[in-house]
Amino acid sequence: MEANIHQEQSTEFRKKHPPGLYLLFATEAWERFSYYGMRAILVLYLTATAVNGGLGTDKTTAISLYGTFTSAVYLTPIIGGYLTDRFLPRRTAITIGGVLMALGNFSIFLHQSMGALYLGLALLIIGNGFFKPNISTIVGELYHINDPKRDGAFTIFYMGVNLGAFVAPLVVGLMDYRYGFLTAAIGMVVGQVLFNALGNRYLGDIGKESAKKVQQHTQAVSKAPLTKQEVRRTIAIVILAVITIAFWTAFEQAGSSLTLFTEENIDRHLGDFIIPTEWFQSLNSLFIMLLAPVMSMLWFKLSQTKNGDFKTPTKMGMGLITVGLGFLVLIPAVVMVGDDSQVRVNMLFMVFTYFLHTLAELMISPVGLSMVSRLSPLKLTSVLMGVWLASSAVANKLASVLATYTQSLGYFDIFGLIGIVTIVLGVIVLFVSKPIAKLME
Repeated sequence: MEANIHQEQSTEFRKKHPPGLYLLFATEAWERFSYYGMRAILVLYLTATAVNGGLGTDKTTAISLYGTFTSAVYLTPIIGGYLTDRFLPRRTAITIGGVLMALGNFSIFLHQSMGALYLGLALLIIGNGFFKPNISTIVGELYHINDPKRDGAFTIFYMGVNLGAFVAPLVVGLMDYRYGFLTAAIGMVVGQVLFNALGNRYLGDIGKESAKKVQQHTQAVSKAPLTKQEVRRTIAIVILAVITIAFWTAFEQAGSSLTLFTEENIDRHLGDFIIPTEWFQSLNSLFIMLLAPVMSMLWFKLSQTKNGDFKTPTKMGMGLITVGLGFLVLIPAVVMVGDDSQVRVNMLFMVFTYFLHTLAELMISPVGLSMVSRLSPLKLTSVLMGVWLASSAVANKLASVLATYTQSLGYFDIFGLIGIVTIVLGVIVLFVSKPIAKLME
């Protein structure tokens, strides 16, 4: 009788997500609140005059520094993941990363100087390297590798990312820059308190031991040469990783050139209320929360049809075209502004741009991560995930380099260039999607 009851309880539990998932959801939401809060104000803080609470740097320097920072936060998780796999328990790494990131934001808050900013950014970059690769790994460790709830779990976790990213710019946009950094630090602390106070209760022993997973089977696999199928799949992943550099280079204008254009040229008046520039960066997360279920349903419906769902390269080609259209939407706005710095254009231009960029992101980002985890040969999984992350790092730096040219060439040339290049590249990807998809079989 007892065994039957236990079996019924276990069956019922397997139908639900473990409570540890929601702890990780909350921890990630607070960490993303911290990151996107400081990201929303970083360029504005750098370019504002000292009297207005900023550092008074020129826009070119601000954009370049922003690009270096956002590029570095995509590189350090590769190093942090490597160190954790060999030396540190994942939960310890998450705590170390969280503490370092909180200290980074506190550093920027405490002193209005470039020195404090550099120290703070360094701590944020290092801390992110420990935090980022490990919390998502623990999500996966909550489930058996063949558990059908895994995909749903990562969807819930991704909602935590976007919840934090949506709320943060709304909050920090209402306060002085330095207090925005303080708020980001407090958000990080709240997440760490929750994680450490409730970790033992809801995660048990998961993530407590160092992740040395090199078992006999893995060792045997690592010595075996790649099969022809694995070679083809690896080539496909590398090709698509290179293609995504163009997408993220365009998409990551959000924190630099698009922010400056919003600040300088968008009419942000809503009656007597002036919408903070930072709030526009919440649009991406808002649209993700609205569009993700729709896109997920669309892919599912297509998969049930005779021709099936679009192949991954096809979706990426469509995403490139869509992000390019987002920039071309802004061209009429730039023309309306002309050389008159006093002219302000309707905010719907920027809203529609963010809408198209979010639509494009949903065609590329989750699709790409799923592809890498699904197609990578076992012994190259970490390496190829590193290649995928490195493509984002390269793109973030390229994005800042491109954004700096808006100060010399102007928004018309740069937005037009990005729009045309990504659309043309997207069309090319659509034309070659079949041979790339063939490599993925």
